[in-house]
Amino acid sequence: MFMNLNPGMIGIRASLPDALEMAKTYGFPGVDLNITEAAEMVKAASIDEIKDLFTSARRRPGNWGLPVDWHGGDEGKWQEDLGQLERYASLAQEIGAHRTTVVVMPFSNDLPFKENYNFHVKRLKPIAETLQDCGCRLGLEFIGPKTLRIDKKHEFVYTMEGMLGLCADLGTNVGLLLDLWHWYTAHGTTAALQNLRSADIVNVHVNDAPTGIPVDEQIDNTRCLPGETGVLDIAAFLKILNTMGYDGPVTAEPFSKRVNEMPSEEALTVTAEAMHTAWKAAGLS
Repeated sequence: MFMNLNPGMIGIRASLPDALEMAKTYGFPGVDLNITEAAEMVKAASIDEIKDLFTSARRRPGNWGLPVDWHGGDEGKWQEDLGQLERYASLAQEIGAHRTTVVVMPFSNDLPFKENYNFHVKRLKPIAETLQDCGCRLGLEFIGPKTLRIDKKHEFVYTMEGMLGLCADLGTNVGLLLDLWHWYTAHGTTAALQNLRSADIVNVHVNDAPTGIPVDEQIDNTRCLPGETGVLDIAAFLKILNTMGYDGPVTAEPFSKRVNEMPSEEALTVTAEAMHTAWKAAGLS
């Protein structure tokens, strides 16, 4: 596995060339990319230009966001986006970016569980099949906090185990986007984590939780840098991933107002320090 940078997750807007330069300067071996931006770059120049950017920076591609509006009510838009997916996935494969992810919301105010489950299979399975044909994998993120579900009409999948079941119903190239904070707020157990195979995980996000807040009162989008508070054991988490042979990106996603308000250089510095400290604590460097 490798430390990966997504500048947007720490409040920085950056083009791919700028993100690669940031990753090189601050010691992140990998970088997420915007596949639609990459497609525009190819249109203006060539695929070789993007490959050369990664090669010259000595960085590797991390994750790319899925450019498909699959969860909206407009089936026509989903079909239109699905029709464009092969082009984007083929480009990603050629760049060497084989991982893309989506968020699965843990509730619905419209569909009961079974109907919502069937909706997810109907919308996501064709996406997974297209990605598989292009040598790409799809990661599903479960969203853990009780505070997001408590006042909603219908609960949906919000645990690691439940999401693995949905993954299995979509295809062999589908696995988890495993977020440390969501695993914690979903009451994940170390034993269950240790039972995962590397093939079960497509992408990983790491962070920490604010102190003094019970797990069931944690609020989404209010988190901390990895290792900042010690509520979450980042070192133990990384050790388990390493033991299972996970070989993908690990990206800091702190959802931190403090970090987002920092100048870019400071935000990059504290994020890099947090990630390198976590890596060292896990015995990975």
